[in-house]
Amino acid sequence: MAKDVIIACDFPGKAETLAFLDRFTGRKPFVKIGMELFYAEGPDIVREIKARGHKIFLDLKLHDIPNTVEKAMASLARLEVDMTNVHAAGTIEMMKAARRGLTRPDGSRPILIAVTQLTSTSQRAMEQDLMIHAPIAEVVTQYARNTREAGLDGVVCSPLEAGVIHKACGEDFLTVTPGIRFAGAAADDQSRITTPARAREIGSDYIVVGRPVTKAKDPVAAYERCLTDFLG
Repeated sequence: MAKDVIIACDFPGKAETLAFLDRFTGRKPFVKIGMELFYAEGPDIVREIKARGHKIFLDLKLHDIPNTVEKAMASLARLEVDMTNVHAAGTIEMMKAARRGLTRPDGSRPILIAVTQLTSTSQRAMEQDLMIHAPIAEVVTQYARNTREAGLDGVVCSPLEAGVIHKACGEDFLTVTPGIRFAGAAADDQSRITTPARAREIGSDYIVVGRPVTKAKDPVAAYERCLTDFLG
């Protein structure tokens, strides 16, 4: 897979999302549709953006018993998205069920990845709130190994962890990394972050960029900057 920049379209509704995408004249950036937009507009927003020619990462982070996740993924497969995900904490069996559900009768399926630890989670929060006391890099790497064993294509992780995950799971194992900020910008609610250029150096395959683009005075220019910094 070619490396790419994915824009997180975390907008409250259809009007704001389409108005934002209309600014990208002549370009069809890869976009992420997350819970906020999907829960507001439902599957039709996926269909409409797909019909406009955009690749879509449907970021719903499924985490439930294997049977439920398998059936939910079967429904999502019909939306023809390009990438979707689950939580790796749901266990290897749940991830295997997700893969079964997402696989179409002809054997094809979207890219399927698993969330390791959210980029808003710090070592302190992981220990105090989740009672996980191993170093966060070890936890993320083990979740990545589980994800590969389940037959998934890669993980969502901090860009800081992309290199160690490639070392543990292979260069063909995808790392999709949010937590991207331009140098000198506010971290907002993120904890484990870096710049697009540094993410490229560490080994991220895809970077997911939200507020640095969507809240910029000139979103198209901010997106172009991300492409230049990340793709080189």
